Amino acid sequence: MERKRIEIIAPCYNEEQCIELFCRRIEDVFSRIEGYDFSILFVDDGSEDATLQIIKNMAENMYRGKVRYLSFSRNFGKESAMAAGLENSDGDLIAVMDVDLQHPPELLYEMIEAVETEGYDCCAARRVTRDGEGVIRSFLSRSFYHVINMLTEIDLIPGGTDYRLMKKEVAEAIVSLPERERFTKGIYSWIGFKTKWISYHNVERAAGQSKWSVRHLFGYAGSGIIAFATAPLRGVIYLGVIVTAIAVAYAGNVIWGEIHTGGG
Repeated sequence: MERKRIEIIAPCYNEEQCIELFCRRIEDVFSRIEGYDFSILFVDDGSEDATLQIIKNMAENMYRGKVRYLSFSRNFGKESAMAAGLENSDGDLIAVMDVDLQHPPELLYEMIEAVETEGYDCCAARRVTRDGEGVIRSFLSRSFYHVINMLTEIDLIPGGTDYRLMKKEVAEAIVSLPERERFTKGIYSWIGFKTKWISYHNVERAAGQSKWSVRHLFGYAGSGIIAFATAPLRGVIYLGVIVTAIAVAYAGNVIWGEIHTGGG
């Protein structure tokens, strides 16, 4: 029986300390998964350290045939990196993971079961704890889900991550959308494929530091609201209708007054 290949899309920005750790961990996990091979598509998001060189070395030497890569000319952001990876993926199944190992590769066992046996189109991971995160960041993250679910018609799962395994048609549906302002969490929800959510506890980075500052988190939230919020748009429309109605009433009152005065 022909073995299926799972391609892992791994966006990375200044992750020189994590690349080799990530590859070894993925290799170890797949050594215990029967019937599946893996490949990794790294998307270097304009890294300023040795990330790209390390990826090239892995692709040309110990992981030849298992690792390939795309490289951006500058930092465009994780959303763009994920979109480029999905557009260039060619696996039988496709996974999206962070290289810092905060997305436990071992969850792939359950994800494969969900997609291949249980009939789901996609299996995604959600964090049920935020141990190790700062209080402010945890509060902002929780608030983000509350606000965006209130302002939009999409249903974002609290704690939902970009970590997921999907069928090829799901990836094709995502990349077919023409949005310039890409908010992938919202796109996953909007396209409507059958998704199973599995829970896991927060895991600290394997090495290095997070690239997500509070400023980046606010920018990310803003992108989601701009891309999917309907409540503000409806509010502007309602306000426009009210202002127009007041203007028409005022104009009618002025005209009536002029006619009345002229008749008198």
